[in-house]
Amino acid sequence: MPRRSDLKSILIIGSGPIVIGQACEFDYSGTQACRVLKEEGYRVILANSNPATIMTDPDFADRTYIEPLTVDVIAAIIAREKPDAVLPTLGGQTALNLAMALHARGLVGVPGTPELIGANAEAIATAEDREKFKIAMIEIGLNVPVSGVARNIEEALV
Repeated sequence: MPRRSDLKSILIIGSGPIVIGQACEFDYSGTQACRVLKEEGYRVILANSNPATIMTDPDFADRTYIEPLTVDVIAAIIAREKPDAVLPTLGGQTALNLAMALHARGLVGVPGTPELIGANAEAIATAEDREKFKIAMIEIGLNVPVSGVARNIEEALV
């Protein structure tokens, strides 16, 4: 991705606490993203509720918030820091859920608010909905397994 001169500051939403042996890839990818974005000259703001992650090391972000990862807390960080963009794709399901909740409140991804980068709300919604995802894959020519949606046991047995 070419450097975007229209963005000056980026809020990265971390994944929060992790289980040993699971989800450490979010900490690693988040750490690398912080490092690269800072090297590219962006002001990096990090929100993560887990102080034990590598990405909360003071060297990786210009401003680090170790706070609960809730919509209200992230909204307050956005109001205070006024980032140009929010990058939720490095924080796993926690960050994606927060991004969608912030979008539903009109706080990100709509004109006059920080842009969602990495994945916009439409892409996240498509990826989260199995039927929409299947249709999107078929539309671009990918083979998908035979599947369907069952809303009850009777539909599943057909």
